[in-house]
Amino acid sequence: LTWYYGIPSSSSHALIGGMIGAALAADGPDVVQWQGIKDKVLIPSIVAPFLGVAIAFVLIVVITWLIARRSPTKVNRVFRRAQLVSGGFVAFTHGTNDAQKTMGIIALALVATGHLDSDFSRPPTWVIASSAIAMAAGTYAGGWRIIKTLGQRIAKIDPPQGFAAQTACASILWVTAHLGFPVSTTQTISGSVLGAGAIRGF
Repeated sequence: LTWYYGIPSSSSHALIGGMIGAALAADGPDVVQWQGIKDKVLIPSIVAPFLGVAIAFVLIVVITWLIARRSPTKVNRVFRRAQLVSGGFVAFTHGTNDAQKTMGIIALALVATGHLDSDFSRPPTWVIASSAIAMAAGTYAGGWRIIKTLGQRIAKIDPPQGFAAQTACASILWVTAHLGFPVSTTQTISGSVLGAGAIRGF
């Protein structure tokens, strides 16, 4: 529904909420590790978008200072190319973030049904491949509506601002993935777009 209407909602929060709901229905409130939800999910998910705003804003201020006396046409041409790198960084960290959650849910189901040992070191290859294919197919099939919302309806951004937003978002996702925090990619990039767009006024 949110994809259809172009609403940049958090698939991470929906996934975690669905998992908690299923656990509550199956075994009651005692089975959910509420302290872990607060420390590992709730707090990082609230902090990440605000970090995105702050980091993207600082980046675009620095970029604006560096390009102040240069031709806008040349600057946009350079930053369009730079966005290929920053966009690739976002795609990579998106995979280190969102794909891992999907694989975690599949692995949980495999452990619960006895098809995978609870002390596994990594999920089976088919789980990794199917998660990657599903993410790529979903982005290809329906991601454009969300992209339009982020690129035009939150803030109108030019290539330097896009580069700042992507770099800020990917940096946050890189750190949170290594810390094991399942933050929302959507909300982190939304915050980063806000921060980059704020250079023209809040």
